[in-house]
Amino acid sequence: MEGSGERRARQGARAGRDVTQVAGDLHVHPAPEAGPSVQWPVWVGDVPRRAAAFQPRTAVRKKIEAARGRGGDVVLSGPGGVGKSQLAASLAREARDQERAEGTGLDVLVWVRATSTDQVISAYAEAAGRLRLPGLSPDDDDTAARLLLRWLAATERRWLVVLDDIDDPADVREWWPDGGSGRGWTVATSRRDDAELSGAGRALIRLGLYSEAEARAYFHRRLADAGHAPLHDPGRAVELAGALGHLPLALGHAAAYLINKRTTMADYLALLDDTGNRLGDLLPPSADTEGYGRPVTVSLLLSLEAIEEADRSGLARPLLQLASLMDPLGHPADAWTTPGALAYLTTARPPRRRWLRKQLPAVTRAEVLDVLERLRTYALIAQDTAGASVRMHALTARAARESVAPDAVPALARTAADAIMGLWPRQEHKESALAALLRANAIHLERTTRPALWLPEPHACVYEVSSSLTATGLYHQAVENDEANVQVSSGIHGPDHPHTLTVSHNLAVSYGDVGRVEDALALNERVLTAFERVLAPDSPRTLNARSSLAVHYRAAGRVEEALELRGRVLADRERILGPDHLETLVARHNLAVSYSDVGRVDDALALVEPVLTQYERTLGADHPRTLDARNNLAVLYTAVRRFEESLALSERVLADVERIMGADHPRTLDARSNLAVSYGDVGRFEDALALNERVLSEYERILGADHPDTRRARHNLALFRENAPRQPSETPESPTPAAPPGSPPTPGPPAADASG
Repeated sequence: MEGSGERRARQGARAGRDVTQVAGDLHVHPAPEAGPSVQWPVWVGDVPRRAAAFQPRTAVRKKIEAARGRGGDVVLSGPGGVGKSQLAASLAREARDQERAEGTGLDVLVWVRATSTDQVISAYAEAAGRLRLPGLSPDDDDTAARLLLRWLAATERRWLVVLDDIDDPADVREWWPDGGSGRGWTVATSRRDDAELSGAGRALIRLGLYSEAEARAYFHRRLADAGHAPLHDPGRAVELAGALGHLPLALGHAAAYLINKRTTMADYLALLDDTGNRLGDLLPPSADTEGYGRPVTVSLLLSLEAIEEADRSGLARPLLQLASLMDPLGHPADAWTTPGALAYLTTARPPRRRWLRKQLPAVTRAEVLDVLERLRTYALIAQDTAGASVRMHALTARAARESVAPDAVPALARTAADAIMGLWPRQEHKESALAALLRANAIHLERTTRPALWLPEPHACVYEVSSSLTATGLYHQAVENDEANVQVSSGIHGPDHPHTLTVSHNLAVSYGDVGRVEDALALNERVLTAFERVLAPDSPRTLNARSSLAVHYRAAGRVEEALELRGRVLADRERILGPDHLETLVARHNLAVSYSDVGRVDDALALVEPVLTQYERTLGADHPRTLDARNNLAVLYTAVRRFEESLALSERVLADVERIMGADHPRTLDARSNLAVSYGDVGRFEDALALNERVLSEYERILGADHPDTRRARHNLALFRENAPRQPSETPESPTPAAPPGSPPTPGPPAADASG
């Protein structure tokens, strides 16, 4: 039966508005009213199933209740395997399942896998749609997500948002719900314990190992619930928990082994104590900084052996070893059903006797999925759903890696790298979350198996990481990555080997992106000279380096030299690749930028307009190269005083870049800066001033105070402030648009003709 509080909430929704006041401004947030009525309650996201023999973690819950009593949000922090998500899920389920009556129960629950901003925005947008908030656009998740945040801050409905597994606090900074109305709150989990997570009234609560009582209770209930209570030995349970380091993950391994093998605790302890040759590669205690590595490792190996006894496919060990090379925080399960992975698994599994006389049967997708399910059964991997990312505790992964024979590591590593490349999206801007996940795994794989991915030559994923970091606008991370690559390649191949020169070229590109122009110039000139000597003047890598050098000349103000070099590059591209090849179009576009730099604006326009048309036809309207060309066309319109056209195009470019590349991408900042200039050109000085103040703050935060783009924005802001009272015709000096990017140098494998 509907309570009076719920009836009032429904009446308020029908009345049409929730109101809140912020900083003196009255904001009206319409409650759901348009279209069909909202179906209360609203649940969004999949709350993880309750773990077997779940322990309530009473001491931690008291801290949570105290924090909630103070009106604050809660962040559960701790290392992997301690049960943060399970505790958050328990809180969510209890709140969700309360009877919805006066002052109790939830109207809205949103469970978000918060490892990336995209996941948060997507979940919020779904919630906004379910709530039927006015102003929604089906193709604008960002706006929908912001509508939800506004609604949460104002509504009288009771709500709970769970941000599970925050990887980077910066990713959720602007997406953290405001519980100021007192009707809702947020629970978050993270492996990190940054100060940022505990700001804004949030309570950071650390979740650690099981207590002895919790460990005993876990074993007792887990075995009893599985129908194997006789396997529980109260005296041995304490000993076994101690041997496993009281880590919940480790206890899960042991309990699964006991249940599946019908092994007593005494026998299991004896197996743990029998390190022998079979466990000769066990992690030593001195390497276990967390205090539970050795028990987890032994438990892992015993569970794997148990799986192999029942697994007739022979895939459990090679599949686990492949997964152990990936990022413990998660990798796509589809990696192991790519053609390269299936081919490797076909040859890696032990042959049956009857197979010795004929060709090995190919491993199928169904077999791989079946083995993944077995690995989940024994808690060797974790997946929230069958299609979700595969996670593995870092110590479990290390133990599995150490079971690999040294001479088998290169083939295993390259198989994992092939799997990563098999899933890498051709257009990252369309699948940025997947690209970020694969990038993290490629970095982890290279570091874990070094030098396997460098011999006999660098694997394509080494170059793809550099290219992806640049494309995503993570310029400082790209510098760190490329510097490490140069050091590794120099040690393996030598400083003048083409492989080392290629990663050095990528580093020069990254130096330019972070504003280290002189370093970029010096390195690029050395690389180009070396390429011309060891390869050929027309080699794709030589042309790439020459094109990049023109970019750095331009950044250094040597625009005539940049123009000359870009003219040569275009002639080479047309001669070698033809007039309509993509890289020829890129070179033509870049030459147009240099024409503009030296005042040949009409020549620049004559090149950019047809290039933009061809980009739109061949790459699509939303491709980053198309956005660059459109942005540059807007800048050129400004140069020829076609201010209204420039403004319209600048507004379109900014909307597109924000939607496709994100609000904080450096290309977005450039587009925002150019729009500020266009505002000034048409006399909208207040808009120009406000937007440029925002742009300067963002440049300083993202690129640093001394980056050339930041200095330009600072200069523009000074001009806007000086000229604001004037009419456009009276302005003594015009603000400078963001430097037309042309097509920036793209790091990539030698086989790809990267462009600048």
